[in-house]
Amino acid sequence: MKNLPNIISLFRLLSAPIIVWLIIKGLYSFSFILFVFAAISDAVDGFIARTFKVGSEVGNYIDPLADKVLLVAVYLSLGYKGLLDEWIVILVVFRDLLIVGGVIVNNVFTDKDLLLDPLRISKVNTLFQILLIVLVLAELSFGLSALSSIKNYLIFFVAITTAISGGGYLLRWFRD
Repeated sequence: MKNLPNIISLFRLLSAPIIVWLIIKGLYSFSFILFVFAAISDAVDGFIARTFKVGSEVGNYIDPLADKVLLVAVYLSLGYKGLLDEWIVILVVFRDLLIVGGVIVNNVFTDKDLLLDPLRISKVNTLFQILLIVLVLAELSFGLSALSSIKNYLIFFVAITTAISGGGYLLRWFRD
């Protein structure tokens, strides 16, 4: 049980290239199913770690890494296929590069630990990013054209929460 959250996070990390390949090949139903499992695994590993108090130092790094790799990879592949507008893909990727870059720069040039705890808005942002991917893949998988109108609202919420979240991390880092 002690390593189960890390194993689940590792599954999510390793699922990213498979999901990307499925999207690139146009196998949207399979990418939808695997992405939904990967997205659910994000909640499950955290729940197990907190409930059974089996969190670990490795888990503190592998869980957010898996989240970032999965979301950035899928956003890039959806952008590459023309299934998401380039601007939203660039915004999502830039925010994650900002966060990862900030942590790396801090670790290289300072001796203080940068807070890795996610901001509340960041959790909301991740939820909206996941919902947008699920919606796009569901629309492609099941021909649910009615979802197109919802997609524009989700893109708006992803853009707003991505910008606020990125700014929130910058404010936190400069304040600390």
